[in-house]
Amino acid sequence: MRTGTRPFLLMLVLVLGCNGSRDQLLADLQSPRPEVRALAVKKLAGQGNPDDLVLFTRAAKDLAAIVRAEAAVALGESQDPRVVDLLGELLEDSDEEVQGRAAMALSKVKNDKAKAYLTLQYGRRGRATRQVIVQALKNANVPGAMAEVVAAEAKGQWDRNLLTLTEGALPERVGAAEELGKSGRPEAVNRLLPLVRDSQVILAAAAVRGLGDAGDKRAVGAIALLLDESFPELRESAIIALMKLQDPAAAPRLQAVAVEKSAVSPMAMDAILSFPRTPETDTALCAVTLDGAPAEALAAGQAMRSRGGCPLDPIGERLSRPATAASGLQAVLGLGPTALPLLPKVTPWLNQNDATLRLLAVEAVTVVGDASVVPQLQKLYEQEAKGLEALRTDWVSQKLPENYSAEFDPSAPSTSPHVHGQAGDERVARHASLFERVKALNAQRARASGRPVVKPRVPTELFDDVEPERLVPLATLLRSLGTLRAPGALELLKGFSQDSSIPLRTAALVGLTHLGAEGVAIAREGMLEPERDLQKALAQALAESGPEGQAALVELLPKMGGEKLLVLDALTRGSGAPASASAVLQTVVTEGGPEAALAAGLLGRIQSKEAVPTLIKALDETNSVARRDVLLALGTLGDAQAAEVVSRDLFHDLPEIRAAAATALKRMGATNQGESLDALKSDYFRTVRDAAGAALAKGGTAAEGAR
Repeated sequence: MRTGTRPFLLMLVLVLGCNGSRDQLLADLQSPRPEVRALAVKKLAGQGNPDDLVLFTRAAKDLAAIVRAEAAVALGESQDPRVVDLLGELLEDSDEEVQGRAAMALSKVKNDKAKAYLTLQYGRRGRATRQVIVQALKNANVPGAMAEVVAAEAKGQWDRNLLTLTEGALPERVGAAEELGKSGRPEAVNRLLPLVRDSQVILAAAAVRGLGDAGDKRAVGAIALLLDESFPELRESAIIALMKLQDPAAAPRLQAVAVEKSAVSPMAMDAILSFPRTPETDTALCAVTLDGAPAEALAAGQAMRSRGGCPLDPIGERLSRPATAASGLQAVLGLGPTALPLLPKVTPWLNQNDATLRLLAVEAVTVVGDASVVPQLQKLYEQEAKGLEALRTDWVSQKLPENYSAEFDPSAPSTSPHVHGQAGDERVARHASLFERVKALNAQRARASGRPVVKPRVPTELFDDVEPERLVPLATLLRSLGTLRAPGALELLKGFSQDSSIPLRTAALVGLTHLGAEGVAIAREGMLEPERDLQKALAQALAESGPEGQAALVELLPKMGGEKLLVLDALTRGSGAPASASAVLQTVVTEGGPEAALAAGLLGRIQSKEAVPTLIKALDETNSVARRDVLLALGTLGDAQAAEVVSRDLFHDLPEIRAAAATALKRMGATNQGESLDALKSDYFRTVRDAAGAALAKGGTAAEGAR
């Protein structure tokens, strides 16, 4: 063979080989396996054949997301302007991976239409895609990429809400009014203020709520006047708005609502409590302490304890007259130890024939905390116990059986005469087997969760002659004797801790929490009882009793099953959890759910640095209801290693998450996210702008960031 023919033969072999490989790839595009089709698209894209564009266009419609993602990459590599619309469709794909690939593909086309698609979809996509869109715009050399898309999103939201407010149907206008208020723009305030007097009450109420979100104190006067209206929805919205605006000048009007003992009085009380301390708020709280309904008076008085209390002369005057003694005793009950000088005027009411006044006096002297009243309380206890002795005596003297007899045991095989023959016996056997398996599964599930199985309490009487309301005075005295650590209280309350009456058992267990380690050890067992009201009262008492009670709650937390939220709420409302609770709280965060939000907050309060990896991992759950709380907890812990993970949520589609991420970065002192934070200063939502501004301002607060 001549030498000149060899190169020709080699080229012929290569061409045939390539065609064979290409034919195989074209065949793979018809494969039933998505991963094979995706690989074929990828390899064809690597060959750079312009004629394959039609194949990639077809692959972009594939049912498998993995194929559509590879098709998006291939279309982008072509840099053909004709594929921009198709990539725009892929940017709206249901799969986030496809969305991200489409965004990066559009960045390679680099024309105005591709940029418009990216800018438009930023406000419609989730966190991961939003982040990729910003990166795609940067790759396309768009200056200030994030600032541009954030501003475009804000403009689109503003224009849409403004148009809806003026031209939409009534329900649409209601939503638009609230959304305009959240922008916090002065123009929004100017548009919403006239609507607070609209004839459509639901629109007026929405405008009021929007003004509250706007944070502009110019609206306080107009909103405060609405407290005199007769429409409950409008009054509720006004109170909520005033609470958000935080202007103590509204305290006198809110005080009038708080003492009127209406359905909105508790909301007005909460609003006053949320205000910063001023002479006006102190005066309002003291007025509610005297004249409010019991719940509001108690909350106001407890708030004034830390502020030095209220003037005692008006309270003393009320205690001197039977007609006004109830309000005076209620005020003392709220003020607690700060009302100690009034004790001589309170104790005479312990001997009052009026049961209501006597009960209020018992509660009042208990919270004052002076042990000198213990002998009087013991005497009252003896009288109350003696009065109930006859009613509580068992009229069946012998002890009731605690187990089923053989013929009544539901778990025993049925001996019913109505079931005859082999078929009936088989059916009974199947039922028995089924119930046994259910019991076994329930027991296994309980063991896996670490929660002990609580059996229903066996009744000790066939019928209880005493109504629960009749036992309230005795229960109050039991709780008081425990709180004041009366002599012999431990043994007395221990005897009532297993009482068949829920009010008495609850009072005894709550009283035991004040009697040191031994009392807490007995009381903690009540947390495993099935009665939820008992659990709630006891959890709060244990949380307030100090380190021993808090440690007991933390130890019980893994055993509480679905009642973890109750324990965590008690710890959150109290002084927090002990430092030793870190491991248990981290487990709760890992399990997720609403409990994770409270657990994350507690981890931040106890400054648990070892919890940082757990909290960072919790952010991997994209749909977690605790995301905001986890971010704020990481900010409180101040560990810079979490800054990168937290900064990703600056791209989140929910404004409250973006604001939480900015706040967390501020607390961490992170300095590498200045570009993203600066872009968020153009965000539509006021809360996000304030948080971003505060994060950029050295040592600034959210208010300073807003300025």
